[in-house]
Amino acid sequence: MFFFMCSGFLALGKDWQGYCKALEFYLQQVATHPTLCKCKALDSFLNNSESPGKQRGRRGIFNRLSQAVEEMRKESHKDVDNFFQNERNKNTNIATLSKVATEKLIDVVMTEQKLALACGHFSTSLHLCVNQDDAAAVAFSKVCLKLSDIIEAVKQNFEKVASNNLSTLGLGLDLESRYQEAEKEMLFRRTCKLIELENVKKTTEKAKANKREVMEAFQKAVEKEFNLISSVAKEEIERFHSSRVNVMKNFLIGWCEQQLNTAKECAELYSQHLEACRNMYSE
Repeated sequence: MFFFMCSGFLALGKDWQGYCKALEFYLQQVATHPTLCKCKALDSFLNNSESPGKQRGRRGIFNRLSQAVEEMRKESHKDVDNFFQNERNKNTNIATLSKVATEKLIDVVMTEQKLALACGHFSTSLHLCVNQDDAAAVAFSKVCLKLSDIIEAVKQNFEKVASNNLSTLGLGLDLESRYQEAEKEMLFRRTCKLIELENVKKTTEKAKANKREVMEAFQKAVEKEFNLISSVAKEEIERFHSSRVNVMKNFLIGWCEQQLNTAKECAELYSQHLEACRNMYSE
């Protein structure tokens, strides 16, 4: 399975490195998780050489719409525990903000890539101005060639800055967004179990005497399962917040370090070009 996943990333072309880095980090997170690392299904998922069979669903549009409406109804269901209700509210807000931040960063990266492309065209077009007909043309050609080198340096800087944005802050924001979606799904599953428990309680209250004993036993089983889910969820939420803060901090530090190094390299290169221009005019 791991081979097939990597093969899919490699097929993406020149952008495969970012996806592989994200996959590597995800696998590290899973492997160090106190619960998932003990799961036998995880070993099978990572080591199985055969891809999972495709599951074919034949649900019509009305079935999908009814399911979507049902999920929206369950998501808005008020929780009996203030801890989980507050967590759901925070998760909704942070998930929205993290998605917006990721999209805005991608817009910035795309703009930097467009600027890099424009600089590349400009740098190349300056070579068309080279002329050796007379002394004035030769002098102008030298200026054009030197300006072409400077624009090429600007192009490389845009490319490096864009790459740094994607490989550090971009990856961190994307991971944060996926973190929030995973927590949202966990909280939603717990809410579904809560609704199930409430429905079972109502059914038990209305049950006839000959069926009440069976329904009470079923209610206790559902309640025990719900309490287990809630206790595990609380532990996961505490671990989740600690983990995501540390991860985002590390990505921000890496982003600052890479951009600072890129800025230093660019400043040094610009200084060299500036000195070359001064020497050219002093000749």
